[in-house]
Amino acid sequence: MTSPAQLPQISYTSPDFNAVFMASLHRYGFAAVTDHPLDKDRVLRIYDEWLAFFAADGPGDFEMDPVNQDGYFSLQHAEHAKGFVERDHKEYFQFYPWGRCPQSLEADLAAHFNAAVELGAELLECIAAHLPKRVTGSLSEPLRDMIRASEQSMLRVLHYPPVPAGQSVLRAAPHEDINLLTLLPAADGPGLELRLRSGEWLSVSHKPGQLIVNIGDMLQEATGGYLPSTTHRVAAATARDSAASRMSLPLFLHPRPEVVLSPRYTARQYLSQRLDELGVT
Repeated sequence: MTSPAQLPQISYTSPDFNAVFMASLHRYGFAAVTDHPLDKDRVLRIYDEWLAFFAADGPGDFEMDPVNQDGYFSLQHAEHAKGFVERDHKEYFQFYPWGRCPQSLEADLAAHFNAAVELGAELLECIAAHLPKRVTGSLSEPLRDMIRASEQSMLRVLHYPPVPAGQSVLRAAPHEDINLLTLLPAADGPGLELRLRSGEWLSVSHKPGQLIVNIGDMLQEATGGYLPSTTHRVAAATARDSAASRMSLPLFLHPRPEVVLSPRYTARQYLSQRLDELGVT
């Protein structure tokens, strides 16, 4: 089977959305969703307001908390991908509803967080309905229930600063997400690439209004590998891309810590192991 030039675009309002969405996740670990219910204008407003926050002098009272993992992570505190020593060239703010946030910026983040978690729960229910019985039978509880009352789901406001001229740095080195499911509204610029099973890199088209959904390692673990957690990266393909800032807003859906992912791991054990590998603990 030949590789596609792009991920298939899947309309959330299509009558066959569930089946086509699941087929894309099973094949690629990713799905590109259009016509979704998340507020696109609010996302753009978040990008504009938080770009100003990152341009300000220092994070003030919001320096990252190494225990709670909330707040502002500078270039010097950004994570590095598993297997890489150099930190990614990015800064970001990690938002939890229970965590710290500048008051003037909180309303939009909280509203987007709640809407994205609600949509994520629906998508997990869709995924569960299309799993083979052998996989469903191995789950410790329904996928949607795994995130119920979870305080670990997190919204990350990501800023990739311009790459310094003449330097070769990784905006986000090849990695897999830790969590169950990631919901990523369209960034304000190109750069996302995923690695196909053939080893080729596929550039994900930058299309305003689309939503990228991808499988995380915890869902791969819970489904015994049926749903793949696909390696992806953020690259600057051209000098123009390198010279521009880039904003993105991934929501990482996490199960409650006590959720049993597999005979090998609870969610708490898995997260602790991965955070240590990423150098953020």
